[in-house]
Amino acid sequence: MEQRTVTGYEEKKAALFEEIDRHEPSVRALSDWLFQNPETSGLEFESSKKIAAFLEANGYCVELPVGGEATAFAASSGAQCGEKNDEKSNGRKRGRQLAIMVEYDALPDIGHACGHNVSAGISLLAALALRPLQDALDLDVRIIGTPAEERGGGKVPLIEHGLFADADMAMMVHVYNGNVLSPVCLALRGNYYTFTGAPAHAAASPWEGRNALNGAQLFLHAVDMLRQHVQPDVRMHGIIREGGTIPNTVPERAVCELFVRALDKGYAASVQKLVDDCAKGAAIATQTECSIAPSVRSYDDLKRNTPGLAALADVFSELGLSLDSDPDRPFASTDAGNVSYVCPTFHPCLQIAPSGTELHTQAFAQYAGGEAGRSALATGAKIIGLQVLKVFGDDRLLADIAADFKR
Repeated sequence: MEQRTVTGYEEKKAALFEEIDRHEPSVRALSDWLFQNPETSGLEFESSKKIAAFLEANGYCVELPVGGEATAFAASSGAQCGEKNDEKSNGRKRGRQLAIMVEYDALPDIGHACGHNVSAGISLLAALALRPLQDALDLDVRIIGTPAEERGGGKVPLIEHGLFADADMAMMVHVYNGNVLSPVCLALRGNYYTFTGAPAHAAASPWEGRNALNGAQLFLHAVDMLRQHVQPDVRMHGIIREGGTIPNTVPERAVCELFVRALDKGYAASVQKLVDDCAKGAAIATQTECSIAPSVRSYDDLKRNTPGLAALADVFSELGLSLDSDPDRPFASTDAGNVSYVCPTFHPCLQIAPSGTELHTQAFAQYAGGEAGRSALATGAKIIGLQVLKVFGDDRLLADIAADFKR
């Protein structure tokens, strides 16, 4: 891939926008395909293959799978993947490393109602547009395909396998019903609570049984009572997954799944211990037994970076994007939060739907699969691209971001 010889910010910006315009039609087609062929968390086999083939057709080296995840991939271009090196590079990687995250899983029944088809397209378009500028920025751009964001925390094993270890910065753009520099992403802990009792005929000899469903019910009531004793940012919500098979048999087994969320990952872990105690107490009171096991990988809160967010605010202003959404409104949770504890991470939100159109609804899916989603591709790619130009074009800013991250 021919590298662009550019110097100042404005020249780099013009080159970036030219590349975005050039690649936007093909990325738009890929985003549409993802929307029309949704695959749920951990089952994104065709989606990951489609994206990998797209990147390979554009000259990238793609490794699929990676990190022990069947639908995760990593793509790069340049010296590190066998591209012909000039004398200056001498076969070495460039001095700085950027990870652009790509999410592509969908939701059961309502498909891409979180807009991952659009955010995936934004990440890919940004990476393609930055590729000719890598030498000018002394920057290797790695594209990391991160499956199972909706359920499964697919970024966690990728972190454990070192895919973000060398990154000076990670970034993606999520679509939303407003523009937000850094959404409030709650840490999440999730467990299965399995109550085991003893069966009996519910009419003939109920005294012989130990009702596992009673244990599950008492557990959820205890969690409700716990709510008044936790901080206001805490969310505790769950369901009964199993509660018996027939009314005239005392349920021998009942299973609850419950999530705990909080602004701080340490406090979320503390609250989860209190929830565990609720389950243990409910088991004692109902003469049942309770086993506890994780139901999802833990998601961390999104760590903010003050100097990096100041630069990102300049990007939004430069693109004429207003920041009129409530910055303190919880966005729920994302495993990008886990990445933010490995390297400086930016996860801004770009509006494609009117305020009040909630994520994970059919109404939002219509925007993600419509012209609003398509139009957001170039804008989102510009957000990533301009942030990269500002950060990696200013050694002082990059140092400030690194120092803020280490605090």
